[in-house]
Amino acid sequence: VNGIEIYSMKIDSKVTSRFAHNVITSRAVNRGNVHKEVFFDVELPKTAFITNFSMTIDGVTYPGTIKEKEVAKKQYEKAVSKGQTAGLVKASGRKTEKFTVSVNIEAASKVTFELTYEELLKRQFGKYEMFIKVKPKQLVKDFEIEVNIFEPQGISDLEAEGTFITNDLQNTIKKTFSEKKIVNGYFVHFFAPTNLPKLPKNVVFVIDISGSMSGREIEQTREALLKILDDIKEDDFFNFILFGSKVHTWKETLIKATPENLDEARKFVRGIDTEGMTNLYGGVMRGIDMLNAAHEENLVPKRSASIIIMLTDGKPNVGISNTEDIQAHVKKAIEGKYPLYSLGFGYGVDYSFLEKMALENKGLARRIYPDSDAALQLQGFYDEVSNPMLTDVELNYPENEISDLTKTSFKHFYDGSEIVVAGRFIDNNQNSLTVDVRGEGANDALSYTTQQDAEQTAKAFQEQDYIFGEYIERLWAYLTIEQLLEKRIAATGEEKENLTAEALDLSLKYKFVTPLTSMVVTKPEDNDNRDGIADKPIEGIDIFTIVLYLKNQWFAFTVDGDPHFIISVPQKDDAICFNINENPGAVLNLINDPVTGITINGELIGDKRANSAAKIQNTYFGKLGIANKHLDLKLTVTPEKITIQNGNEKTGFTWLDSVTLQQEGLTLIINRKKNLVLKMGGGASFVIVLHQVWKKHPLHQDFLGLYTLESDKLSEQTHGLLGQFFHPIDFTILEIHPGSDPKKPDATMIVKNNELTVTRGWQKDYRADPVHGVDVPCWFVHNNGAGLIDGVHTDYIISSLF
Repeated sequence: VNGIEIYSMKIDSKVTSRFAHNVITSRAVNRGNVHKEVFFDVELPKTAFITNFSMTIDGVTYPGTIKEKEVAKKQYEKAVSKGQTAGLVKASGRKTEKFTVSVNIEAASKVTFELTYEELLKRQFGKYEMFIKVKPKQLVKDFEIEVNIFEPQGISDLEAEGTFITNDLQNTIKKTFSEKKIVNGYFVHFFAPTNLPKLPKNVVFVIDISGSMSGREIEQTREALLKILDDIKEDDFFNFILFGSKVHTWKETLIKATPENLDEARKFVRGIDTEGMTNLYGGVMRGIDMLNAAHEENLVPKRSASIIIMLTDGKPNVGISNTEDIQAHVKKAIEGKYPLYSLGFGYGVDYSFLEKMALENKGLARRIYPDSDAALQLQGFYDEVSNPMLTDVELNYPENEISDLTKTSFKHFYDGSEIVVAGRFIDNNQNSLTVDVRGEGANDALSYTTQQDAEQTAKAFQEQDYIFGEYIERLWAYLTIEQLLEKRIAATGEEKENLTAEALDLSLKYKFVTPLTSMVVTKPEDNDNRDGIADKPIEGIDIFTIVLYLKNQWFAFTVDGDPHFIISVPQKDDAICFNINENPGAVLNLINDPVTGITINGELIGDKRANSAAKIQNTYFGKLGIANKHLDLKLTVTPEKITIQNGNEKTGFTWLDSVTLQQEGLTLIINRKKNLVLKMGGGASFVIVLHQVWKKHPLHQDFLGLYTLESDKLSEQTHGLLGQFFHPIDFTILEIHPGSDPKKPDATMIVKNNELTVTRGWQKDYRADPVHGVDVPCWFVHNNGAGLIDGVHTDYIISSLF
């Protein structure tokens, strides 16, 4: 592309005892007569650790070095201060992380990129998936993927699939089997018993029904729960707990999954709807109390597996809302008796809180991505934990022979999964290993002892010349680092410091890029350095979320929904909300700042068909126009596409793109099918959220939401329906009295320090903030006679976006 040709790409993967060592080599040449920038990017599995990266330019190799994160950052910044950079960046997806590097290549020069990463393949539903994603974006003359698998336990079945594999290419896939773990003083033990009877399970579903779950999220949750009910077995016990502002239960106790009870449960699930705020603490504690009571009163089988599955899309804001207090109460109530699984729906959740709470209670957290298949994601997670085989599994090794063991205690073992334990011998010359395994099964306790001899294993490994060095030792280090980082999430104080130091030491020793380390790549040039820095992304903190973390420092101003204007007033810890009732096609001036030159206008769209029973048609923002006249920049955003006009030049993107664009005066980040982050000049930052509805929805259609960050960077002359509130405002609430809904009192309000004065028609209500998943309590104008609507809004109706 652009004179750069990728003439060779090879992926070489070696898998031994489920541990994969992958090397991606890409060779490119600049066939032009001027220097060009060449990019190397690849998407890696989230569970993988990068162990090496190098660039070879005109025969000279520039390797990457693994360093502690802060040390690497300082080296990188020092190089940046001297000149341009060839930076490595990252972005998080569902299963992958993006690794990108760019470098300037002279005319008629070649460059070779080599990236190495390692991962332990996880067993799910009885299979191991190895995910390799390549996207060269052009034809490659020499393209090859070679995967060698050496499995001492034997391979029963092997499948190779690829989106690029046509019938013509099918014959290029060649499969060979090697039938055949103690190596050089290290061992790994894989435990995956089969043909065990399944344990009955007792599952409590704790579901967030707060206002921010309304629409597609609650629809998908209902859909997933209905499918899950089809899979619940008659020996199982279950119940549903719903939490909004209050906590509701389907039944007072756990109920056996008889056909009659399942039919009744389906009716209940179909009627689940949203209301109020987010009493997460109340919901989870009710679930714990219900399970505790079921065991104490012998309502459930003694030999059964109990679990709590909690789903939320927001942050706790009713009852106990301090996350540390919630964690402490939940941990004390569960007392290690059963696991808690926390599912975070979308990007508004406090994922670190959910993860910590789950890990403290022998469970795990999982993000549910707000795409069209969210219901399948929910069902898929349930499938992973729907068939418990054993509880309280303990793997015991001789204390006087073994040191540095990874985790050996597991609350549940599920069908199709696998337990992996690694460690090392105190005596490197020891060549046998005895393991005592204990657990509780459906009918009785499981207990057996197994022994393995290293000599036969070592002989088999010697025959495999492609084995990648001391792989058992690296597998032990990989697993140890992974578990130390997991323990670190829930730890505090000195314990956290010790876990961090141990994980950092191993990451540096074995050269893994982890959340504690970075890799710096330096390419010396004539008068400057071109450095890049590669980091390991943290789940839940991608580019978009990092930008949103700034929100806590500034006022928050929101345009979203029908269209709901949410004006946060931090001084009063409160908010004002209002609607503009205009017909589809109307263009509203939202922000206009003559000093920074920024203008934002929005065009309304309506439902697919008008509701004849309603006097006012629902409207949403279907198009946003953002311009900076000083920079001659214009951005047009619709639910289908994003267009940037810079002077006379136009560039177009779709919401299927993942883009980071930086040029003079403009930073644009498109997060695929979710949102875009925009900054023009030195002014405020804006986030535009894409709201997608079910394509065949009979009424609603896709629309946009606008969020303003760092609004203090706009001038005092800023005007517009939203902009008028960027100056400090105050208001007084008078004459509070019960409204038609007792939960939503009516009141009179006076808005001060602003040209607006409203004296009647305000009601306390809640409005969903879909970016943060929080139900915002606010004073909402509901009387059309109020001055804020009839007296002012006509000033902001204009004829076009620009």
